[in-house]
Amino acid sequence: MEGASFITPLQLWSTIGGINDTQTQGAMAANAEATLFKDIFKNAIDEVKTTQYDVEHKQYLLATGQLDDAHTLPIAEAKAALSLDVLISLRNKAVESYNELNKMNV
Repeated sequence: MEGASFITPLQLWSTIGGINDTQTQGAMAANAEATLFKDIFKNAIDEVKTTQYDVEHKQYLLATGQLDDAHTLPIAEAKAALSLDVLISLRNKAVESYNELNKMNV
């Protein structure tokens, strides 16, 4: 065994804050990913709400004669429709991914 004296055992790397517990690190990573996932959906929902409010406001302004340029209403409607389509696509992909994960054998 004299020839193998140059081999040193592996040592754990210390992380920021000195946390060495791998379960805690895994939980923190999963929590960060869940937060990121949640934020994506929250931002998409907020965008749909904002664009829908903008459409309703422009419809009100057009109906009361306060809207100077009528072409902004169809543009706002197109933005609202597009943001809703993106949200629906995100939801469908999330449900599809969830169903694929359920099909996996562990």
